[in-house]
Amino acid sequence: MSEQEKLLQIRQLETAFRLEGKYYNAVDFVDLDINKNEVFAIVGESGCGKTALALSILQLHNKNFTRIRGSITYNEKELLGLKEKELNQIRGNEISMIFQDPLTALNPLLRVGAQIEEALYYHTDLSKRERKTRAIELLTAVGMTDPELTYKQLPHELSGGMRQRAMIAIALSCDPKLVIADEPTTALDVTIQAQILDLMRKLQKDMHSSILLITHDLGVVAEMADRVTVMYAGQIVEYGTADMIFKNPKHPYTRSLLASIPNVGENLDRLNAIKGVVPTLRDMPRTGCRFAPRIPWINAFCHEEKPSFHEVEPNHFVLCTCYEDFHFESEE
Repeated sequence: MSEQEKLLQIRQLETAFRLEGKYYNAVDFVDLDINKNEVFAIVGESGCGKTALALSILQLHNKNFTRIRGSITYNEKELLGLKEKELNQIRGNEISMIFQDPLTALNPLLRVGAQIEEALYYHTDLSKRERKTRAIELLTAVGMTDPELTYKQLPHELSGGMRQRAMIAIALSCDPKLVIADEPTTALDVTIQAQILDLMRKLQKDMHSSILLITHDLGVVAEMADRVTVMYAGQIVEYGTADMIFKNPKHPYTRSLLASIPNVGENLDRLNAIKGVVPTLRDMPRTGCRFAPRIPWINAFCHEEKPSFHEVEPNHFVLCTCYEDFHFESEE
């Protein structure tokens, strides 16, 4: 991809949280690029740093307990260091966010229409009547069966799927160039999940925007993503196109995630599980291969002391040489 096609560039990003007077990196020297008009997924278990990275882009962390370093460039404009007023011109306008839990993200005391109109009030010159018309158009676009009724309702009067659609309408209200979707289908049943994913993909294509999709659900990634980054313990461990990651996974963590998904028709006595847990911020190893403690049957010399990226095929990179010797414990 040429530089002109890049929408967002992140370089050497560190997001650290203060615990008992010390800062611990939840995002550790991460580099990534999001191109125009694509769905870019970040996948990994809870606690891997996905949401911490996403919130860092719009600097939505509590500044009293968070330290962000590095570079985040949007349309060639550096976001880190911008004043709050300048950031507010970008938040909800050029870059918007669909939060994980719409019930807590939506204001329970404001009607849905008013919440959609709020972004339009701050970022456009539309009149009050035009804002209402635009809000109802958005509610129609996200598939509300009675958009005029939904416009007047409070969040608690909507089902989970309808609340998520309302969140999407708010996020899309100002035609953003980048939508950050943080686990957008986690609290929904499978049927509604499919509808929401189809809706997001359709709207993304119609608007020619980009989506940064944060998820632990590999099924969602397979359905939505053009390119995928796999994140573990604050680091990127593998990245490439969705086809590369699913058809030719290399890093032990990526392979373990994929192996933990049950296949239809497979008669298993027990599900494949990844040993251990993601380390806490305090306990996270800061040297060597961070996934090594969870694959103890792999010899220590297979891991790099200072892991680096290796290109296993064009535009497909994996961290650490341990991928060359990895096998599942059951294969010994």
